[in-house]
Amino acid sequence: MKTLAIAALCVVIALFALDRALPPDLSRLAHSGTVVLDRDDRVLALLPAPGGVWRFAARVEDVSPIFLDTLIRIEDRHFWRHPGVNPLALGRAALQGLRVGRIVSGGSTITMQAARLLEPRPRNLGSKLIEIARAVQLELRFSKREILAIWMNLAPMGGNLEGVQAGALAWFGVPAQNLEADQAALLVAIPRRPEALRPDRHPARAHLIRNRVLAGTTDQAVPTQRAAMPHLARLAVSGQSPTPTLHTTLTRPLQIAVQRLADERLADLPANASLAIVIADATSREIRAIVSGGSGGGEGRAGALDLSRAVRSPGSALKPIIYAMAFEDGVAAPNRVVADLPRRFGGYAPENFDRGFAGTVTAAEALRRSLNLPAVALLDRVGPLRFAVSLRAAGVPLRLPPGADPSLPLALGGAGIDLRHLAALYAALATDGSVVPLHLVADPRPASHPLLSSRAAADVAEVLTQPLPDGGRAGIAWKTGTSWGGRDAWAMGFDRSHVVGVWVGRPDGTPLPGATGRSLALPLLGRVFDLLPAAPRDPPPAFAASAHQSWRPDSADGLRLLFPPPEAVITADGPVTIKAMGGRRPIAFMVDGVPMPADPARREAAWTPTGPGFYRVTILDAEGAAVVAAVRVR
Repeated sequence: MKTLAIAALCVVIALFALDRALPPDLSRLAHSGTVVLDRDDRVLALLPAPGGVWRFAARVEDVSPIFLDTLIRIEDRHFWRHPGVNPLALGRAALQGLRVGRIVSGGSTITMQAARLLEPRPRNLGSKLIEIARAVQLELRFSKREILAIWMNLAPMGGNLEGVQAGALAWFGVPAQNLEADQAALLVAIPRRPEALRPDRHPARAHLIRNRVLAGTTDQAVPTQRAAMPHLARLAVSGQSPTPTLHTTLTRPLQIAVQRLADERLADLPANASLAIVIADATSREIRAIVSGGSGGGEGRAGALDLSRAVRSPGSALKPIIYAMAFEDGVAAPNRVVADLPRRFGGYAPENFDRGFAGTVTAAEALRRSLNLPAVALLDRVGPLRFAVSLRAAGVPLRLPPGADPSLPLALGGAGIDLRHLAALYAALATDGSVVPLHLVADPRPASHPLLSSRAAADVAEVLTQPLPDGGRAGIAWKTGTSWGGRDAWAMGFDRSHVVGVWVGRPDGTPLPGATGRSLALPLLGRVFDLLPAAPRDPPPAFAASAHQSWRPDSADGLRLLFPPPEAVITADGPVTIKAMGGRRPIAFMVDGVPMPADPARREAAWTPTGPGFYRVTILDAEGAAVVAAVRVR
């Protein structure tokens, strides 16, 4: 008896040593794809595992109980009780094989199948013996639920699909947790003969076996094609560590709608032109939707690149930040007069886009019309080096040409920036002046960098809030930008809730002749805002802080606009008399920045609207006071 005990102990020790020396190969479980979820945990996108295999990690609790019950009922009724091998099932399979001369059933338990999935081998007697040994190893090392998870992650589901999660998403477009009885039955059946039971190639055969697994019949058809696997995940996982599940800040319905809008717009763009769109929550700076190149963009559209990170010239899109810094320094104010006249800054002589000059205008009008001379002059006062250093300190670096120092051409696009950083700057204008990086993954404590005062941000926001040329929602602040040669067309906009950035151009940086931010990007910006919920009417504290104090003098003798009053809706089929009161003469009158003829001794001028629409009426007195009013003509 003692000798027998010693022998048994030696066998146990030998088996333990063999188990440690030859452990199961779990390497196939180490690689899985990524399931990208939106902010409400809805499946938004998928990325395959290395090698192009669609395999997504799933735990037992991630799978429908209906599937688990069906799997155990069909494949291994005694799964919860046996030690990895069912001798009765093996014996029955052997007898059946001897009787008919071929393998009728393998007698494999789920644990043995898991061992085979981990280490695929030819189907023969030697492989079966190895599977039995590996099954015992798995039972000693893992719990029953963990063994089920091995099977569920590696079971072949036809083609390059592996695992119940990939099968559920590809064949039914639902996560494994939501599988219904007929769907579960098909996914239990397919691994038996993955290619012969593919429903897209052999629907009749798949339908028959599915009903056998159900132990009944159903009129529910089997899928005849795979559901589309979303590809936009590349934008979400860019820069992220590989993980089976990625929770993002994106909103699935909005993402889908913006993707569709981008695809429609791409069809109308010139050859090899592409686009990028970023939508973020103005307060949290969480990205709600992001598009690059469109879902169907080919090589010329750069569909595989994240163009929201492409560094390009912003054209005039940085001018609002220059004005905000000038307002904060006190060297300019929205109502203060600036000159748009020919001027040289050393050897630099900028011109406007139309090569003309507007003369004397308010800073607000100069920013709205994107006049170049006033912007360069204000940057000269602010200091280009201070401007660039301030942006870098706020987490927004500008890409300068090699060996170049910050200089006045920064005002007109003389440095590079990407869409995400530019949108972060506009989000600062939409809120309190602080820059917070836009992010796709929830960040409980995002870094905040002060750049502007809330008052300066609010003043610029109010200046930029104007009707879109093609109509659309009111209350949107916007600015366009066009780089030299039409290489980049930008439109940036925000309201109380969202900031939106649009870039259109060729990924290789070649020009788009005649392209401008106003013609290519701005219409798309307006359509994006149509997809967003309306912002609250009450302005946040940053906007309330401006209180229009710099726009309307407080004294009784201060300049005032009598007619048309602000926000007026007037009917005009001839000249309209603009009337002012107070202020020091002569009074200058402008409509949309265009001076109106007026008698210097009087406080009125005649204006003939060119047609129905929105207009901006401006009056200025000799001391630089100004009043601006938006009016609508019917």
